[in-house]
Formats: sequence, C-alpha cells, structure tokens
Amino acid sequence: MSLRPLGDKVVIKVKAEEVTTLGGIVLPGSAQEKPQQGKVIAVGSGEIIDGKKVPLDVKVDDEVIYSKYSGSEVKIGEEEYLIIRQADILAIVE
Repeated sequence: MSLRPLGDKVVIKVKAEEVTTLGGIVLPGSAQEKPQQGKVIAVGSGEIIDGKKVPLDVKVDDEVIYSKYSGSEVKIGEEEYLIIRQADILAIVE
C-alpha cells in the first residue's frame, strides 16, 4: 500500500533516533521529545493560489525540518508516517 497526498500535503517518514545519555543509558523514542526532522516520501499535486495550481517546493527524498506539533500521524503496516501541509515545513536540509 502506498500513500498519495492531496493538494499541498506532504508525507514524511519521521527520523527516529536513539539517544544515549552520558551514563550509557539508551533512551527509546517514546522517552524523547517529538522529532522535527524526516524524509519526504510523497508530495501532493500542489496548492491552488488565486485559482492557479502552484507546485510544491519539496520533492521526494528531501530531508526536511518541520514544526514540532504539526500534521497527522498515520500508521501503515509497521511504518509510521506524518502527513503535513507544506506550510508546516520550515527548511530543507542540504
């Protein structure tokens, strides 16, 4: 199964990181702050501005930084994704 976002929506695979404390304790993802970086998996067809369709600035495989509490989390099989609006993307990591 694949996801195809509509309009100005973007599907992101959230970057899961394990963090090790100075004492050597590994903190699982559930014990950490919500991540703000991920990889773009799919993009919508674009948003409509003044009656014209404008393509999105991000593309598949871009690494992006997004707003902390934006979007909707979805789970497909064992994978977890985040669907957000392009406006919630703050930067592309190059």
